Amino acid sequence: MLSFNPKSITERENYKLLIGSIVPRPIAFVTSVAEDGTVNGAPFSYFNIVSSNPPMLSVSTQRKAGIQKDTARNIIGNKEFVVHIVDKENVEKINITAASLPSDESEIKKAGLTLADSEKVSVPGIKEAKVRFECILEQSIELGENNTVGTDLLIGKVVRFHIDEAIYEAGRIDHDKLGAVSRLAGSNYAGIGDVFSIERPK
Repeated sequence: MLSFNPKSITERENYKLLIGSIVPRPIAFVTSVAEDGTVNGAPFSYFNIVSSNPPMLSVSTQRKAGIQKDTARNIIGNKEFVVHIVDKENVEKINITAASLPSDESEIKKAGLTLADSEKVSVPGIKEAKVRFECILEQSIELGENNTVGTDLLIGKVVRFHIDEAIYEAGRIDHDKLGAVSRLAGSNYAGIGDVFSIERPK
């Protein structure tokens, strides 16, 4: 068994160990609105459930050279955002939104995605997602070491669920019909793959 001290290796090496080991990671496609009204869209695989009571999600955005990403700046600024689940049918277009664009240029338009009005927040979602969560910012936490912030951890409370009726039945979501994709390391993605059941002990 190899053993590494995170403080003795580079940030890039830490990154590779984490993203290569913590797989598969669900992908959040997040829409937010800039101060000038530009709708920003970006995918993040540092994403998961925080709580179901109340329903909360977390999205973590990495800073580059200490500079906050547009998504984090927008969400902290107006306290609203929409999270979408990336699936096999929209992953190609959503991958286009990962390109670095000026903050006043919309990734949504570049990727040919279609905006969808939200009900509880001012930020629009996209029609191409089978699942979307309207969120309000519950908390933002700056993470870092040596007085340097490297990450913005954003915790959002879900105020509205939007679920495609084709994937919803009897209060459950059919994972086959959703077709969610996840991130592995590098440029690799994965589908759900083999599914098996293990009963929890009583």
